[in-house]
Amino acid sequence: MRASLIQIAVNEDEPVEARRLRAAALVREQAGAGLVVLPELWTTGAFAFEEFDAAAEPLRGPTYEAMAKAASDAGVWLHAGSVPERAADGRLYNTSLVLSPSGELAASYRKIHRFGFDQGEAVLMGAGREPVAVPLADTTVGVATCYDLRFPELFRSLVDAGAELLVVPAGWPERRRSHWTLLAQARAVENQAFVLACGTAGTHAGVPQAGHSIVVDPWGEVLAEAGADEEVLTVEFDPAKVARTREQFPALKDRVLGLEAPRR
Repeated sequence: MRASLIQIAVNEDEPVEARRLRAAALVREQAGAGLVVLPELWTTGAFAFEEFDAAAEPLRGPTYEAMAKAASDAGVWLHAGSVPERAADGRLYNTSLVLSPSGELAASYRKIHRFGFDQGEAVLMGAGREPVAVPLADTTVGVATCYDLRFPELFRSLVDAGAELLVVPAGWPERRRSHWTLLAQARAVENQAFVLACGTAGTHAGVPQAGHSIVVDPWGEVLAEAGADEEVLTVEFDPAKVARTREQFPALKDRVLGLEAPRR
Protein backbone atom coordinates (compact mmCIF):
# COMPACT_ATOMS: atom_id res chain seq x y z
CA MET A 1 0.00 0.00 0.00
CA ARG A 2 1.15 3.53 -0.73
CA ALA A 3 -0.04 6.17 1.72
CA SER A 4 0.33 9.93 1.40
CA LEU A 5 0.03 12.22 4.43
CA ILE A 6 -0.63 15.82 3.39
CA GLN A 7 0.94 18.00 6.06
CA ILE A 8 -0.78 21.16 4.94
CA ALA A 9 0.16 24.54 6.39
CA VAL A 10 -2.63 26.45 8.12
CA ASN A 11 -2.03 30.17 8.33
CA GLU A 12 -4.38 33.02 9.11
CA ASP A 13 -3.61 34.97 5.94
CA GLU A 14 -5.07 32.29 3.63
CA PRO A 15 -8.87 32.25 3.18
CA VAL A 16 -10.53 28.95 4.04
CA GLU A 17 -11.93 28.46 0.53
CA ALA A 18 -8.48 28.99 -0.96
CA ARG A 19 -7.08 26.34 1.37
CA ARG A 20 -9.88 23.93 0.41
CA LEU A 21 -8.98 24.35 -3.26
CA ARG A 22 -5.30 23.90 -2.50
CA ALA A 23 -5.94 20.78 -0.42
CA ALA A 24 -8.13 19.32 -3.16
CA ALA A 25 -5.36 19.88 -5.70
CA LEU A 26 -2.86 18.14 -3.41
CA VAL A 27 -5.23 15.17 -3.03
CA ARG A 28 -5.60 14.88 -6.81
CA GLU A 29 -1.81 14.75 -7.13
CA GLN A 30 -1.82 11.55 -5.04
CA ALA A 31 -3.59 9.43 -7.68
CA GLY A 32 -2.37 5.86 -7.33
CA ALA A 33 -2.08 5.96 -3.54
CA GLY A 34 -4.05 3.47 -1.48
CA LEU A 35 -4.79 6.01 1.23
CA VAL A 36 -4.44 9.80 1.53
CA VAL A 37 -4.68 11.60 4.88
CA LEU A 38 -5.25 15.27 5.78
CA PRO A 39 -4.80 16.77 9.29
CA GLU A 40 -7.25 17.83 11.99
CA LEU A 41 -9.30 21.03 11.53
CA TRP A 42 -7.14 22.15 8.62
CA THR A 43 -9.86 24.48 7.36
CA THR A 44 -9.76 26.67 10.48
CA GLY A 45 -6.78 25.62 12.59
CA ALA A 46 -7.10 23.44 15.68
CA PHE A 47 -6.33 26.34 18.03
CA ALA A 48 -8.50 28.94 16.31
CA PHE A 49 -11.25 28.47 18.87
CA GLU A 50 -12.95 31.77 18.09
CA GLU A 51 -13.43 30.65 14.48
CA PHE A 52 -15.17 27.35 15.20
CA ASP A 53 -18.72 28.66 15.37
CA ALA A 54 -18.55 30.81 12.23
CA ALA A 55 -16.67 28.15 10.27
CA ALA A 56 -18.87 25.21 11.31
CA GLU A 57 -20.52 23.31 8.47
CA PRO A 58 -22.91 20.38 8.10
CA LEU A 59 -21.41 16.91 7.68
CA ARG A 60 -21.96 17.07 3.93
CA GLY A 61 -20.94 20.69 3.67
CA PRO A 62 -18.41 22.49 1.46
CA THR A 63 -15.38 20.59 2.78
CA TYR A 64 -17.08 17.26 2.19
CA GLU A 65 -18.10 18.30 -1.31
CA ALA A 66 -14.60 19.48 -2.27
CA MET A 67 -12.87 16.44 -0.78
CA ALA A 68 -15.38 13.96 -2.22
CA LYS A 69 -14.73 15.33 -5.70
CA ALA A 70 -10.97 15.22 -5.15
CA ALA A 71 -11.08 11.63 -3.84
CA SER A 72 -13.19 10.57 -6.81
CA ASP A 73 -10.92 12.34 -9.32
CA ALA A 74 -7.82 10.71 -7.82
CA GLY A 75 -9.50 7.35 -7.21
CA VAL A 76 -8.16 7.15 -3.64
CA TRP A 77 -9.40 6.40 -0.18
CA LEU A 78 -9.25 9.75 1.58
CA HIS A 79 -9.24 10.49 5.27
CA ALA A 80 -10.14 14.14 4.80
CA GLY A 81 -9.02 15.16 8.26
CA SER A 82 -11.62 16.82 10.46
CA VAL A 83 -13.93 19.81 10.26
CA PRO A 84 -15.97 21.75 12.81
CA GLU A 85 -19.32 20.06 12.20
CA ARG A 86 -22.61 21.70 13.12
CA ALA A 87 -25.12 18.97 13.92
CA ALA A 88 -28.85 19.26 13.26
CA ASP A 89 -29.41 20.37 16.87
CA GLY A 90 -26.88 23.18 16.46
CA ARG A 91 -24.15 21.57 18.55
CA LEU A 92 -20.57 21.56 17.27
CA TYR A 93 -18.33 18.51 16.91
CA ASN A 94 -14.77 17.91 15.73
CA THR A 95 -15.68 15.43 13.01
CA SER A 96 -13.48 13.38 10.70
CA LEU A 97 -14.59 12.31 7.22
CA VAL A 98 -13.47 9.13 5.46
CA LEU A 99 -14.26 9.01 1.74
CA SER A 100 -14.16 6.09 -0.67
CA PRO A 101 -12.44 6.19 -4.08
CA SER A 102 -15.84 6.96 -5.61
CA GLY A 103 -16.24 9.97 -3.32
CA GLU A 104 -18.86 8.41 -1.08
CA LEU A 105 -18.85 9.13 2.65
CA ALA A 106 -17.67 5.78 4.02
CA ALA A 107 -17.56 6.89 7.67
CA SER A 108 -17.49 9.87 9.99
CA TYR A 109 -16.00 10.07 13.46
CA ARG A 110 -16.73 12.64 16.14
CA LYS A 111 -13.65 13.16 18.31
CA ILE A 112 -14.15 11.51 21.68
CA HIS A 113 -11.43 13.20 23.75
CA ARG A 114 -11.67 16.98 23.51
CA PHE A 115 -8.62 19.06 24.34
CA GLY A 116 -8.61 22.15 26.52
CA PHE A 117 -9.03 21.32 30.23
CA ASP A 118 -12.42 23.07 30.46
CA GLN A 119 -11.47 25.64 27.85
CA GLY A 120 -11.42 25.86 24.05
CA GLU A 121 -12.47 22.71 22.24
CA ALA A 122 -13.43 21.01 25.53
CA VAL A 123 -16.31 23.46 26.08
CA LEU A 124 -17.09 24.59 22.52
CA MET A 125 -17.59 21.14 21.00
CA GLY A 126 -19.56 18.07 21.95
CA ALA A 127 -17.86 14.73 22.58
CA GLY A 128 -18.23 11.79 20.26
CA ARG A 129 -19.19 8.45 21.77
CA GLU A 130 -18.47 5.74 19.22
CA PRO A 131 -15.09 4.42 18.02
CA VAL A 132 -14.99 4.04 14.23
CA ALA A 133 -13.18 1.42 12.15
CA VAL A 134 -13.42 1.44 8.35
CA PRO A 135 -12.80 -1.64 6.16
CA LEU A 136 -10.65 -0.96 3.10
CA ALA A 137 -9.83 -3.47 0.38
CA ASP A 138 -6.77 -5.01 2.09
CA THR A 139 -6.97 -3.78 5.67
CA THR A 140 -9.10 -1.99 8.26
CA VAL A 141 -8.47 1.58 9.38
CA GLY A 142 -9.12 2.70 12.94
CA VAL A 143 -9.88 6.42 13.21
CA ALA A 144 -8.76 8.73 16.01
CA THR A 145 -8.02 12.46 16.26
CA CYS A 146 -5.13 14.38 17.87
CA TYR A 147 -5.68 14.41 21.68
CA ASP A 148 -7.17 10.89 21.37
CA LEU A 149 -3.56 9.75 20.93
CA ARG A 150 -3.07 10.08 24.70
CA PHE A 151 -5.80 7.54 25.53
CA PRO A 152 -4.66 3.98 24.77
CA GLU A 153 -8.02 2.39 25.61
CA LEU A 154 -9.54 3.94 22.49
CA PHE A 155 -6.93 2.27 20.31
CA ARG A 156 -7.47 -1.10 21.97
CA SER A 157 -11.16 -0.80 21.13
CA LEU A 158 -10.21 -0.10 17.51
CA VAL A 159 -7.96 -3.16 17.42
CA ASP A 160 -10.85 -5.21 18.82
CA ALA A 161 -12.93 -3.89 15.90
CA GLY A 162 -10.32 -5.26 13.47
CA ALA A 163 -8.11 -2.21 12.92
CA GLU A 164 -4.65 -2.80 11.50
CA LEU A 165 -3.92 0.81 10.46
CA LEU A 166 -4.46 3.52 13.09
CA VAL A 167 -4.89 6.90 11.40
CA VAL A 168 -4.52 10.03 13.52
CA PRO A 169 -5.01 13.49 11.98
CA ALA A 170 -3.90 16.24 14.34
CA GLY A 171 -3.18 19.89 14.98
CA TRP A 172 -0.38 19.15 17.46
CA PRO A 173 1.62 22.05 18.95
CA GLU A 174 5.36 22.32 18.45
CA ARG A 175 5.99 22.69 22.19
CA ARG A 176 4.86 19.08 22.75
CA ARG A 177 6.35 17.54 19.62
CA SER A 178 8.35 14.98 21.59
CA HIS A 179 5.06 13.59 22.97
CA TRP A 180 3.67 13.32 19.43
CA THR A 181 6.47 11.05 18.27
CA LEU A 182 6.60 9.04 21.48
CA LEU A 183 2.86 8.40 21.60
CA ALA A 184 2.64 7.46 17.92
CA GLN A 185 5.31 4.83 18.45
CA ALA A 186 3.71 3.61 21.67
CA ARG A 187 0.30 3.14 20.05
CA ALA A 188 1.95 1.19 17.21
CA VAL A 189 3.95 -1.10 19.51
CA GLU A 190 1.23 -1.86 22.05
CA ASN A 191 -1.37 -2.58 19.37
CA GLN A 192 0.98 -4.18 16.83
CA ALA A 193 -0.45 -1.97 14.13
CA PHE A 194 0.69 0.69 11.69
CA VAL A 195 0.19 4.26 12.87
CA LEU A 196 -0.23 7.03 10.30
CA ALA A 197 -0.22 10.34 12.17
CA CYS A 198 -0.74 13.45 10.04
CA GLY A 199 -0.22 16.89 11.57
CA THR A 200 -0.36 20.44 10.30
CA ALA A 201 2.37 22.93 9.59
CA GLY A 202 2.07 26.67 10.08
CA THR A 203 0.60 28.54 13.05
CA HIS A 204 -2.93 28.31 14.48
CA ALA A 205 -4.06 31.40 16.36
CA GLY A 206 -0.48 32.12 17.40
CA VAL A 207 0.33 28.49 18.27
CA PRO A 208 3.21 27.06 16.17
CA GLN A 209 2.42 23.58 14.89
CA ALA A 210 4.67 20.56 15.25
CA GLY A 211 4.43 19.20 11.71
CA HIS A 212 6.55 16.03 11.72
CA SER A 213 3.82 13.73 10.41
CA ILE A 214 4.96 10.19 10.99
CA VAL A 215 4.37 6.60 9.84
CA VAL A 216 5.27 3.85 12.32
CA ASP A 217 5.23 0.09 11.72
CA PRO A 218 3.90 -2.59 14.14
CA TRP A 219 7.35 -2.98 15.73
CA GLY A 220 7.57 0.74 16.46
CA GLU A 221 10.03 1.48 13.67
CA VAL A 222 9.62 4.88 12.04
CA LEU A 223 9.15 4.29 8.30
CA ALA A 224 8.92 7.97 7.36
CA GLU A 225 8.78 11.33 9.11
CA ALA A 226 8.13 14.80 7.74
CA GLY A 227 9.84 18.02 8.73
CA ALA A 228 8.24 21.12 10.18
CA ASP A 229 7.03 22.76 6.95
CA GLU A 230 4.25 21.89 4.53
CA GLU A 231 4.97 18.71 2.61
CA VAL A 232 3.44 15.48 1.37
CA LEU A 233 4.90 12.48 3.20
CA THR A 234 4.59 9.35 1.07
CA VAL A 235 5.48 5.84 2.20
CA GLU A 236 4.96 2.31 0.92
CA PHE A 237 4.31 -0.55 3.33
CA ASP A 238 2.74 -4.01 3.47
CA PRO A 239 -0.46 -4.14 5.56
CA ALA A 240 0.05 -7.92 5.89
CA LYS A 241 2.96 -7.15 8.23
CA VAL A 242 0.40 -6.61 10.99
CA ALA A 243 -0.80 -10.22 10.87
CA ARG A 244 2.78 -11.51 10.63
CA THR A 245 3.85 -9.42 13.62
CA ARG A 246 0.92 -10.55 15.73
CA GLU A 247 1.71 -14.16 14.85
CA GLN A 248 5.46 -13.89 15.47
CA PHE A 249 5.03 -12.04 18.78
CA PRO A 250 1.49 -12.80 19.99
CA ALA A 251 1.40 -10.34 22.88
CA LEU A 252 -2.21 -9.37 22.25
CA LYS A 253 -3.26 -12.93 23.08
CA ASP A 254 -1.97 -12.41 26.63
CA ARG A 255 -4.33 -9.55 27.37
CA VAL A 256 -6.17 -9.90 30.67
CA LEU A 257 -7.67 -6.55 31.63
CA GLY A 258 -10.43 -5.01 29.59
CA LEU A 259 -11.70 -8.29 28.15
CA GLU A 260 -14.41 -8.92 30.71
CA ALA A 261 -16.88 -6.77 32.60
CA PRO A 262 -15.49 -5.83 36.03
CA ARG A 263 -16.72 -7.85 38.98
CA ARG A 264 -18.95 -6.05 41.44
